[in-house]
Amino acid sequence: MDAASHEAWPVERLAAVSGVSEAHFARSFKRAFGIPPHRYLLTRRIEQANTLLRDTALSITEIAFATGWESLGTFGRTFRDITGRSPSAMRREAQANMLELDRVPACVLKAAQRPDLTSAVLEKRRRTAKGKFPPSTKEVS
Repeated sequence: MDAASHEAWPVERLAAVSGVSEAHFARSFKRAFGIPPHRYLLTRRIEQANTLLRDTALSITEIAFATGWESLGTFGRTFRDITGRSPSAMRREAQANMLELDRVPACVLKAAQRPDLTSAVLEKRRRTAKGKFPPSTKEVS
């Protein structure tokens, strides 16, 4: 997954590559890494997008597709949910701090910018929206 985070990595594929059942793979992965495979993949994709935003002149659309997203809207929303900033805001911030960041080794920079995905993205979205849009308990006809 690290070497090809732009590819689709459903649990079925990961389990087949590992030679174990899907359930066993998912449990073992979470035990080993502390997060489910999908969140791990999101972390890698966001890390790669951060690097491309900081170090290249690629458009945000090109970065979205290069890092494995199928839609620019999904990329932007998920990126903002995870990092707290839009991709364009992240690029502006990185470019403004470029002189300081040039002296930091890439591995240290990547680790410092690694998103915390100990909770699901949808859960983060719910917490952010709490109080703004209460969940509907009424059935709409």
